[in-house]
Amino acid sequence: MIRFLIPTAKEMKASKEVPSQKLSEKSAAILTEMAKLSPDELSIAYKIKPEQAEKEKQRWGAILSGEAKSYPAVELFNGLMYRHIKRSDLSTCEKDFLGQRVFITSSFYGIIPAFYPIQEHRHDFHTKIKVDGQSLKNYWRAEYDQFLEENQVPVISLLSSEFEDVFSPTLRKQLFTVSFMEDRNGVLKTHSTISKKARGAFLTAVMEENCQTINDLRKLSFDEFNYREDLSSNNELVFVKIA
Repeated sequence: MIRFLIPTAKEMKASKEVPSQKLSEKSAAILTEMAKLSPDELSIAYKIKPEQAEKEKQRWGAILSGEAKSYPAVELFNGLMYRHIKRSDLSTCEKDFLGQRVFITSSFYGIIPAFYPIQEHRHDFHTKIKVDGQSLKNYWRAEYDQFLEENQVPVISLLSSEFEDVFSPTLRKQLFTVSFMEDRNGVLKTHSTISKKARGAFLTAVMEENCQTINDLRKLSFDEFNYREDLSSNNELVFVKIA
């Protein structure tokens, strides 16, 4: 019964509203710190323009006051990877798989199930704030580690290093990783656009085939990507597409 970790995304698109969930104590502490920041301070923390920071100030204010609407996380995030994940017209089996096997790693909410209700916000582990005197990565490390310790099943990471670095180094080694490459005239290449699209397509294939084991993943073919045993290792699965 393998499980999957995926990252959040900056881009969001409101979907069907769902009932809200009370924030955890750790998330509430982050909210308190974020709500204190002025638009100018948010502009620096996010490295964005002042007018964008003003919008984020309003978002944090709405979450703090309880006025912000909630949406399923996997439907609200709308970055490149998410746009390549099948999220509508799901069969019962696919919806169960997405809801029970796929978890989103957030710097604001922690590790949450795919359909967990969240509010529109901008936040990642590069956000320059400290909570209880700690960086965001150190602040969340115990909870992230606990997720791996409690899950006595293989966990497949579709995360970037920004998110994987939150886990303690010893536990991070337990993660199974997946890499996606293009073969261009015999030269293997990878870049973020290829990887983001492929992560979403891979997860869609995993859901549609109802993969249960690591071996099931090795049998997958999707969007012209095929598993390459010669490039893979025990804890890394490599898929290659002939460009």
